[in-house]
Amino acid sequence: MAELEDSLDVGGVELPNRLYRAPLLECAGNGPDAVETLIADLEPAAAAGAGLICQGATVVRERGGCAAPGMTRVHDPSFVADLERLTEAVHAHGSRIFVQLEHGGLRSMETWHAGYRAANPDLRQLAVSRPPAVLRALDRAGFLEYDPHVLTTAGVHDLAADFGRCAAYAVDAGYDGVHVAGANMGIVQQFLSPFYNRRDDEFGGSRAARARFLELVHDEIRERVGPDVPVMTKVPAETAAPAFVRRHLTLDDGVALCERLADAGFDAVVPVQCSVFWDASIVRGEFPGRAWRDDRFREGYETAFGSRLRALGVAALNWLQSLQYDFEPAWNRRFARRVSERVAVPVLAEGGIRERPQIDRLLATGDCDAVGMGRPFYAEPRLPARILDAEEAAVACENCNNCTVPQATGAAGVCRTPSVLAKRGELRREGAYEREE
Repeated sequence: MAELEDSLDVGGVELPNRLYRAPLLECAGNGPDAVETLIADLEPAAAAGAGLICQGATVVRERGGCAAPGMTRVHDPSFVADLERLTEAVHAHGSRIFVQLEHGGLRSMETWHAGYRAANPDLRQLAVSRPPAVLRALDRAGFLEYDPHVLTTAGVHDLAADFGRCAAYAVDAGYDGVHVAGANMGIVQQFLSPFYNRRDDEFGGSRAARARFLELVHDEIRERVGPDVPVMTKVPAETAAPAFVRRHLTLDDGVALCERLADAGFDAVVPVQCSVFWDASIVRGEFPGRAWRDDRFREGYETAFGSRLRALGVAALNWLQSLQYDFEPAWNRRFARRVSERVAVPVLAEGGIRERPQIDRLLATGDCDAVGMGRPFYAEPRLPARILDAEEAAVACENCNNCTVPQATGAAGVCRTPSVLAKRGELRREGAYEREE
């Protein structure tokens, strides 16, 4: 029976406990203040006792591939070298830090962000295959804009090599491990998914072939960082796909993929249930009405979506999705449990984990080996101090999603809900976030 305070070995790196900050958008970009922004966002979790910090998705190429404004690119070794200040700040508190590597593919800003498209008219989306028919229909209707560049076989190898090079830069800067962004509709999921992947070369045509790109990414990373650096990945099951989507990753597919990837050398897996679309299945919870009504972001929404009318349409769609994807405590638990029964590497669980008793049950029953939280860290940057020190602690986060929607405008991921901020202030005054190191 594992306990939250127990250490955990992931690929030879020892995590001091089994609580981790899941990847989030830090919105730090690559400007002169990028490293300081990352330190300000991530160091508090380490100081409060998180065993592992997963820096949010960082893009492996110089242009294109960002799924949201403000994502950090790690293609430049001189920029990444300066991130040593971040890794040293995390290590000073005894925590470990992994970098998450990403490319958005068809989900990139050049698809959905009108202002970004206008400023970068020459950018084309990297695509695994021709976009699915439903996405082409949205293109014709003007909601999205596709000018896809379908990767050749040689192009697939080049992209995998970029993941490897960026991983090596990060390890040189002191990162303890590499986290490949394998879900949330990025390009890795697009390779894994039969909804997106209709290739007829070595990277498509069967479940095993669709996994080949992620295996190649692993091999490229491993070749450059050696055998002693942990490499982990999220693994999707597209169980939230709408009924009209006939080709998607089932839960059985997701379990089989985890087995295959563990055999291929990944040191840990993070099973997550999602859709084939970038929708509310990723976050679940309430409709973020406060964020959509906030006048501070109105112009940004109009820039992102092309007009006020289209922004209202996106908000309406977001409302409908919130009805479909209700918040469910620990919604990946069943997936994680099934994977834990089939693989020998650590299984990390995240998604809807919100209180200490729930965490203790997940670990005690063997459903997973470590637990992660995402949005609650926007509400409480020093959350681990409370979770690790109180058997009945629950997060202040209300799953309202007011932190996430403004990120489409380039706004930072922070809690903006008055009741949550009031609760955080009360806890701070009580000393709940103080922790001896």
